[in-house]
Amino acid sequence: MEITWNDFEKIELRVGTILEVLDFPQARKPAYKVNADFGEFGTKWSSAQITRHYSKEELVGRQVVGVLNFPKKQIGPFMSEFLLTGFVDEQGDVVLTRPDKEVPNGTKII
Repeated sequence: MEITWNDFEKIELRVGTILEVLDFPQARKPAYKVNADFGEFGTKWSSAQITRHYSKEELVGRQVVGVLNFPKKQIGPFMSEFLLTGFVDEQGDVVLTRPDKEVPNGTKII
C-alpha cells in the first residue's frame, strides 16, 4: 500500500535518549520498561521486548527512535506512552532503530 508524503509527515518519529531501564516481570514476554527523553516533547515510558539483544546497562544513554503520536497503550499494570522502533532479526528478536550520530532529542525523522 502506498502512502503520500502528507501521510508520512503525520507520523511523529522522533529521537530520544534512554534515561532509565527497568525490569518488567509482569509482561507476558520478556520486556523492559524504558524511559526516554524526547526533548521538548518530554520524557516518556515504553514497554519494549528487547531483552535478548540488550542489557539494561548498555541501553542507558543510547539514542533511539520512537513513535510519539500513537495512543497510549495499557500493558498489564503499565501505561506505554510511545512505540520504540526496531527491526526483527532472523530469530524474531528486535534490533533497535537509532541514528548513527547523535542528534538533539526530539528531532523528527525526515
